[in-house]
Amino acid sequence: MGPSSRENTPMDPRNLSRKPLIPWLQAERPIDWKRQFGRKAILEVEIGFGYGEFLVTLAQTHPEWNFVGLEVKWASIQKTLRNIAHAKVCNVRLIQAEARVAFDRLFLPQSLHRIYALFPDPWPKKRHVKHRLFSHVFLKLLNSRLICGGEVRIITDDEPYSNWILEQASGTGFQAFGELIPPRFGTKYERKWHESGQKEFYELQLLKQEHVEIPLKEDIPLKTYHIEHFDPDRFQPSNERGKNVIEFKEFLYDIKHRKGMVQVVVAEANLTQNFWIEIGQDRKGWYIRVGKGCGVVPTTGVQRALDLVRDAAHQ
Repeated sequence: MGPSSRENTPMDPRNLSRKPLIPWLQAERPIDWKRQFGRKAILEVEIGFGYGEFLVTLAQTHPEWNFVGLEVKWASIQKTLRNIAHAKVCNVRLIQAEARVAFDRLFLPQSLHRIYALFPDPWPKKRHVKHRLFSHVFLKLLNSRLICGGEVRIITDDEPYSNWILEQASGTGFQAFGELIPPRFGTKYERKWHESGQKEFYELQLLKQEHVEIPLKEDIPLKTYHIEHFDPDRFQPSNERGKNVIEFKEFLYDIKHRKGMVQVVVAEANLTQNFWIEIGQDRKGWYIRVGKGCGVVPTTGVQRALDLVRDAAHQ
């Protein structure tokens, strides 16, 4: 096999370096980006990077800058890691997290120079408008994380969605502009719409004029509870629906090791977490805590789930 054949051979996912991917649930928050990149530089973020074509192009065009990509789909992250490896760029880091959560917790106020979003889901049906990302509230959050003079740049194929974003931008500290542009980014969705006959797209530029102060959401210290007695046969935690939604899915108990595991899903604001709560014995009696190895964001919802398990274990 010649050199050219080796270059075209798909990279084995098992050998794919995950170095650019930051395990943010285990990291200290907010992220110390200077430490992550090994240098201090202009920091830009792409929301929903797809296969990473644009993100890698940015990194190649500006090797002196640092870039962070946010994405929730693991398949997209794998393909982007492959593209990063092929391009041999060292100034990209990836975060697998929902954008609202990431900007709430991972970036300091006034630390970003530019934020990109190429072809976000427009959620065109009226009943789905609540799922649209670039709401008035979210734009204020982005404003708070940008430096003065920073910008948000959004590209969409959907004219009603572009108009909706411009309406949402009022009162968020941004000066908003919109214009029609030809295809220029080479991403999967741009190619899809262009091949279907769309010749122009809507580019929105939101320039920060006034600062909106929104502090970081900080972790809370989670309690480990101790109780004197625990009867697994009587244990039945109750779900709760209020400000937070807490649902218990499964309870497993190991008689030999006298240890129980409770699976719980906690949904609060823009964050949904699925994890296990552990019930076991130590010198103080029966303990109740988040299971070891479960990466969770310590929130009031997680603490409330611990409270409910404690209450059910007392009965």
